[in-house]
Amino acid sequence: MSLEITGKLLVKYATQQVSDKFRKREFVLEIAEEINGNIYTNFAKMQLVQAKCDIIDRYNEGDMVKVSFNIKGNKWERDGKVNYITNLDAWRIESAGNASPANTMSGNQGAQSYANMNTGGNVGGANFYNPSPENADDLPF
Repeated sequence: MSLEITGKLLVKYATQQVSDKFRKREFVLEIAEEINGNIYTNFAKMQLVQAKCDIIDRYNEGDMVKVSFNIKGNKWERDGKVNYITNLDAWRIESAGNASPANTMSGNQGAQSYANMNTGGNVGGANFYNPSPENADDLPF
């Protein structure tokens, strides 16, 4: 499944050589979204792997970018406990020009949008209940 999201490039980390055959580079997007007149900000850590690690070099922190990515997940067991990890694997980055900082995301209709995974960080105001767009009128209790 391929998804796209637009946001401000907040942080670029150095490339990490994880093993002889695997390297990755992480970066963070700041994604602002308006819900019921309030602006909420989310931060998504994404990664580039292998030969894709260098595609972020042409962008500067603070640039608006559109990122095409896939959701990847792994399962492993350690000491009898099952653990899961999810990665947002970027495979293309484009300039978003003067795009609005509002969240834009597209992909499979059945996929849950990033907006629904909002963490509740309200920008410029009190710490409000942060509903998903589907249940914006629900009470926070």
